[in-house]
Amino acid sequence: MNITCVESLGISRDRFETLREHYASMGHTFDYYLDRHEDEATLVDRMRDADVVVVSNIKLPASVLSQCPKLRYLSVAFTGLDHIDLAYCREHGIEVQNAAGYSTTAVSELAVGMMLDLLRNIVTLNEVIRQGGSRGTFLGRELRGKTVGIVGTGAIGTATARLLLAFGATVVAWSRTERPEVKAMGVEYMPLDELLRRSDIVSLHVPLNDQTRHLIGHEQLALMKPTALLVNTARGPVCDIAAVGQALIDGTIAGAAFDVFEQEPPLPIDHLLLSSRRCLVTPHVAFATEESFAARADIVFAHVDAWIHA
Repeated sequence: MNITCVESLGISRDRFETLREHYASMGHTFDYYLDRHEDEATLVDRMRDADVVVVSNIKLPASVLSQCPKLRYLSVAFTGLDHIDLAYCREHGIEVQNAAGYSTTAVSELAVGMMLDLLRNIVTLNEVIRQGGSRGTFLGRELRGKTVGIVGTGAIGTATARLLLAFGATVVAWSRTERPEVKAMGVEYMPLDELLRRSDIVSLHVPLNDQTRHLIGHEQLALMKPTALLVNTARGPVCDIAAVGQALIDGTIAGAAFDVFEQEPPLPIDHLLLSSRRCLVTPHVAFATEESFAARADIVFAHVDAWIHA
């Protein structure tokens, strides 16, 4: 069996060589690449002869998958699967498995970090002091006592809620499934419209699917307080980006933080969110920590081993 990891996954050559020896001992070949290319020609070249492919968030449309006739299993080093043509995989018997749980702590910590920056303007004040300025009349706001609405109480939303409670925030939630353990933490579930009206901060933690695409648009933003903040570490298209940009321009909401967009960075220099001083942006890094990448490698190759031995 041919196993191919089409990108580095942030792990070392030594780790890959150990994996090569591991699979060779079972009679399989293992190929790996220490660079990342997202063009279809390179992906097809790397995947064409593979039975098993390991990939993170590189898009794999039908136009790539159809040129990989031996492919039977995808071990995806990512939580979401919206970048994989799952319909094609189902039709052609390709099993797909994600790496749930590896970045729960990483994403929840960044979400809270973004909230703190929006409240205290850490990045902005760093530039002020570097340019010879001082506090002047600046006053920040505290996270303690704020009402934070968690949209989606899966593993990451729940971990974020737990951190917020430790800060002394009041946490409310909306989710398709209400979890007893979240209620036991003191989190109140409510309809999305009510959550938007009540929250000082709204933090998004839902997967991207037909039901959640543009879950937050003009109508939903209009329900929020003019002092409210929006944080998106989930998927870019969960928000109508144009609507968020206009809400920031109009002052419908006070600020936003986005780690995810309708496309992977780099973004066009005229991107609507980049034109607003009210928006903190990071280049899709919520999941990317040394600790999460080490855990991710453990998970994805354990999945490969389990699939081989199934």
